[in-house]
Amino acid sequence: METAPLRAYLVDDEPLAVERLARLLARYEFLRVVGSSSDPAQALDFLSGQGVELVDVLFLDIQMPGMNGFELLARLAVQPFVIFTTAFDQYALRAFEVNSIDYLLKPIETGQLDRALAKLGRIRPVGKPGWQRDPALPAVLNDLANSLLGQKVIYPRRIASRVGDRISFLELDAITHFAARDKLTYAVIEGREHCVDQSIAALEQKLDPARFLRIHRAILLNLDWVDQANVSFAGGTSISLKDARHTQLPVARDRLRLLRSRLDF
Repeated sequence: METAPLRAYLVDDEPLAVERLARLLARYEFLRVVGSSSDPAQALDFLSGQGVELVDVLFLDIQMPGMNGFELLARLAVQPFVIFTTAFDQYALRAFEVNSIDYLLKPIETGQLDRALAKLGRIRPVGKPGWQRDPALPAVLNDLANSLLGQKVIYPRRIASRVGDRISFLELDAITHFAARDKLTYAVIEGREHCVDQSIAALEQKLDPARFLRIHRAILLNLDWVDQANVSFAGGTSISLKDARHTQLPVARDRLRLLRSRLDF
């Protein structure tokens, strides 16, 4: 009798990370990706309904703006099997405080996936085990979520820009946004671009998420510089900045919901 493939759902606020993980998982014939989301609120809606019954394993990022992975799980009445994904070892240790299968440190490699999926295959039961409906588990998850939110994090106030042998230090307060183009990343100050050595994804992890928000795969926005949100008749959205040029920045559709929640519009 042929065994049905494992059904996986992917949650990561970075769309490129979701795409990469989906490509890696495509090589496993015994697993099928049945859905994904870069918006934790959208994932919660799906998993709170019938989605949790349709998913065998959840690949879940821990550190996400708006709602971290522990918060998402704490709001579910039925817990799925979870493989956490994270860029930080400190969060990986916390992942083992809940009933997770494994954790994967970013950037995820096939060796890590082999290990995690082999472990899932060994322990996956036929039916729903009791712990998945344990009423005490949400309290544990809430404690983890609150401790993660309550961590004292010191964010940088300046960032380095290198031009040849000269290194300048740019004040983050003055940077309206970061933009990626032609495999380079630029910090933009009053319309002038300054090359920085870090990718948009790396900056998103490093900078204060209360101030900097990814609104497009190639744009990290300083929310302090937002002047207006513009919605076109076609449904597209752009942001106008407070700089002298009133710079217009496009908002990707998959980032709009998070932007709306952050700017309350």
